[in-house]
Amino acid sequence: MTGLSVSHAVPLWLPPTGVAPRGTLLLLPGRGEHPGVYERFGRRLSADGYVVHVLDSAPEDETADVLSRAGEAAGREPTAPVVLVGSDTGALQALHAAATADRRLPVAGVVVAGAALTGSGAPSAAGAEGTGGTGGGAEDDWSWDAELAARTACPTHRERLTRDAEFVRGGLTRPVPAHLRGEALPVLPALVLHGAADPVTPPARARDLAARLPHGTLGVVRDGLHDVLNDASHRTTAAVIVLWLERLRADPGLRPILTVERGEEL
Repeated sequence: MTGLSVSHAVPLWLPPTGVAPRGTLLLLPGRGEHPGVYERFGRRLSADGYVVHVLDSAPEDETADVLSRAGEAAGREPTAPVVLVGSDTGALQALHAAATADRRLPVAGVVVAGAALTGSGAPSAAGAEGTGGTGGGAEDDWSWDAELAARTACPTHRERLTRDAEFVRGGLTRPVPAHLRGEALPVLPALVLHGAADPVTPPARARDLAARLPHGTLGVVRDGLHDVLNDASHRTTAAVIVLWLERLRADPGLRPILTVERGEEL
């Protein structure tokens, strides 16, 4: 069975017994979140052979601190490839950390999920493409139901967040820290995942980010909301991450392993 252990207060999901590790993921949570929110993600990716660390980081943490914590979690000889994964403000931290990492933490790629690219602490007034948006956005005008509606359509995850005493409600209304608003475009393979119906960060901004990354790949989740790693399509999202990781393992140039030549996109 896939194992969970805790080292230096960092949740760690390990591959099943007898399965050789295929890579190391270092995940940075977003506003309001804590490492336990990613238990489902950790279990699923570790079942595919990846070691998953979820860092107990905060949006205010400086890049040097993020790299230090990531290096401590990964250890001296992490299984390659080492990939930074981030959601919301954690996605921005992952980009900044990947852009400044050195040999002490041999980062090979970055996964950017639901990046907080608006700079403000409110949902986009314009809303997501094809939707009316959430409007407003001030914390005192934004109910818990509205926050859940912006974060995820997954009933299981909605219930978990509602019952979670450690989860900080209203986190998405908080401004993105100033040190994360500057552009960070690491020269590494990058997978940008974004919900097509994200009311926090307009999908057009994620498309622009992916286009400006030197080695960016964009994945847009149909009807997806802000927390794409924990949304209704979390299985598909996780599968896409595994496919991307397998390509990264085989070839840093990300040549396709399998090409679908007929039929619909996967």
